[in-house]
Amino acid sequence: MQALDLLLTRSSQPRLQAPSPKGQALENIMQAALRSPDHMGLTPWRFIVCQGKGLRKLGEVFELAAINTDMSEKDVERASQLPLRAPMVIIAICRYQEHNKVPWIEQVASTACAVHAMQMAAVAQDFSGIWRTGNYAQNDEVKKSLQLAEQDEILGFLYLGTPVTKALPKQPKDSRQYFELWGE
Repeated sequence: MQALDLLLTRSSQPRLQAPSPKGQALENIMQAALRSPDHMGLTPWRFIVCQGKGLRKLGEVFELAAINTDMSEKDVERASQLPLRAPMVIIAICRYQEHNKVPWIEQVASTACAVHAMQMAAVAQDFSGIWRTGNYAQNDEVKKSLQLAEQDEILGFLYLGTPVTKALPKQPKDSRQYFELWGE
């Protein structure tokens, strides 16, 4: 797949099935993340790759968080099943490091770039995915279970696998509504 085609046809795929990336395909995805912009080389990222029993462990983290934060009974029942929507989930974490030249927001942005790079690397290898956030990305109980510091952020959960259906083409947006050209 050509790089420009990959970027211009990017689309999230919520319906995923096995197989998930393994071996060199997974290594390519991880290496793509590590090539993201990283001011001062802080590498503020941490990723947890969940598959098999790891998906169940993540489901237990979600369920415990749902219970401990008084979510509805329906949410508690559903929590443990959420990670099972794909054969692999990568938890994306920004581990903030105090630095006078690299503010918190820049470290978060760097981690976000890494997540995007992972999704694009998956698609380039005939896998697909969806970057999900939601309650559990902002849940203090989940952060506690993952042993995160207060200033650390869960940027989301990258669900990866093989798409169940082919993505429908999207109409291009009118770039003039979002970009202002200076100097033309």
